[in-house]
Amino acid sequence: MKTILLYYKYTDVDYPARYVKWQKELCVRLGLKGRVIIATEGINGTVAGTQEACDAYMHEMNNHPLFNSIDFKQSQCDGEPFPRLRIVEKEEITRMGKSPQEISYKDAGTHLSPHEAHALIAEKKDLVILDGRNNYEAAIGRFVNAIAPDIENFRDFPDYIDKNQELFKDKEVLMYCTGGIRCERASAYLKSKGVTKQVYQITGGIDRYAQAYPDGYFRGKNYVFDGRIAVPVNNDILSTCALCNVTSDDYYNCIYAGCNKQLIICQNCVAQNSATCSKVCREKILTNPAMMRTTPHKTATCLL
Repeated sequence: MKTILLYYKYTDVDYPARYVKWQKELCVRLGLKGRVIIATEGINGTVAGTQEACDAYMHEMNNHPLFNSIDFKQSQCDGEPFPRLRIVEKEEITRMGKSPQEISYKDAGTHLSPHEAHALIAEKKDLVILDGRNNYEAAIGRFVNAIAPDIENFRDFPDYIDKNQELFKDKEVLMYCTGGIRCERASAYLKSKGVTKQVYQITGGIDRYAQAYPDGYFRGKNYVFDGRIAVPVNNDILSTCALCNVTSDDYYNCIYAGCNKQLIICQNCVAQNSATCSKVCREKILTNPAMMRTTPHKTATCLL
């Protein structure tokens, strides 16, 4: 059993490269795998290891003058959720495609605790709830009556806002994402348009809200960026199999290595199609088994 830590902190960082080196040394010493991104605007990480190693990692971070007071989100996973360790320096700690100097976390929307957000949804019938994630995440889980942009990458979010400002004009908007990181700058971008009455975001995102209200306004599964793919919040199933259209919310990657397409497939279609997405891919692995992936599941990298 491995412990997974998801975390981020927006803070001004001088010379990120020095902290890349520190993180590499720390994670290697503790035997942690995963991904950590460091930029001048902060740090974003998902790492996994033994509970003892994760405890030691959190202790080191909490004693650091720059990276203390982080809200670490912990979960458990059978097997190895990450194949390797990767520590990188980038311009943004989650890529929105806008310079941190142009759109800053310091201009984010008003933070609401899960309890405050729950009460707001219950009280404000004209509240606009906006999903800050990608379409494949929202497909298997989302807040009731939320607007879920049809985007495949977070960097497409600003363009979506630019083209749909009328949806938010003179409205109170509550934003959410997996763990909160995307909403920090996404809410700042929405605010910069000057069309809303108020912009809020849920502190800790779906992760913290689901802990407080497992049978609340969020329904379905929470998509996560590690080997688990998705974490059930409640028993609602919001999506259907891409091959036969029956109710299903299980994500698989096509086992044909040349395809690797991720899609929702029911267990019956997984068996019938040898964990491939189509007859074409099935024929390819039948004629050349060496082209099979070791697992049909996607092992993704970190994003909160």
